[in-house]
Amino acid sequence: MQYERWSPLYDAIRREFGFSWPPEERAAARLRALLPEAARAQPLERLGRRLRGRAVVVVGLAPGAGPPPLWRRPFSAEPAALVAADGATATCLDAGLVPDVVATDLDGPVPSEVTANRRGALVVVHAHGDNVPLLEEWVPEFPGELVGSWAGPPGEGLIDPGGFTDGDRAAYLAEAAGASRLLLWGFEFDRTDEVEPEARARKLAKLAWADRALSALAAASSIPIERWHRDGSRTDYKAAGISGASTR
Repeated sequence: MQYERWSPLYDAIRREFGFSWPPEERAAARLRALLPEAARAQPLERLGRRLRGRAVVVVGLAPGAGPPPLWRRPFSAEPAALVAADGATATCLDAGLVPDVVATDLDGPVPSEVTANRRGALVVVHAHGDNVPLLEEWVPEFPGELVGSWAGPPGEGLIDPGGFTDGDRAAYLAEAAGASRLLLWGFEFDRTDEVEPEARARKLAKLAWADRALSALAAASSIPIERWHRDGSRTDYKAAGISGASTR
């Protein structure tokens, strides 16, 4: 999805959660400074070399989902690429699966992401207004290929193909990199492991926006986007346009 189509949806998200723009810009500037020069060069092209023309399984971290059962092979005979969203990286590694790409804002089990990066995964590190300390702690620890992203206009070595949470942002990344189809595993929007009521309510509100973001992607994209359910069934992602994004 083009940034111009995505940005109105993110503006609505910022209004709901009270995200201030200057901290986003400061985080992006810090990420640019921390990334090696090679990580700022041709980011989408490098993602495309891994994902273009391939079926992509995007792995989320819905409670109890576990790793994707790739042996069921609900796609062509060609092996699918794996894009893991943050904490789902550990789930993949535990099952002996090394993701092709990891999308993370560094608030999950980052050592597993460093391990995946060492084993060949490209890690897309996302900067946002309150993760500068995590950027400073962890970006220098990654030994392999990196890409940087943020929530503003793409340029100066950082991308923004769209997406809000790690899960839906992983799907947006794969679509922007030229995937031939997306299969979303471990995506649920009405359950969370959060126990504390305020944190639970905030998490569910974010998941609701993730669902809407994916619906907008399905409406804008020319490729099939499906949810892969635990019983093995697949359903087309419901498509909804961005118009009216600021309503609940």
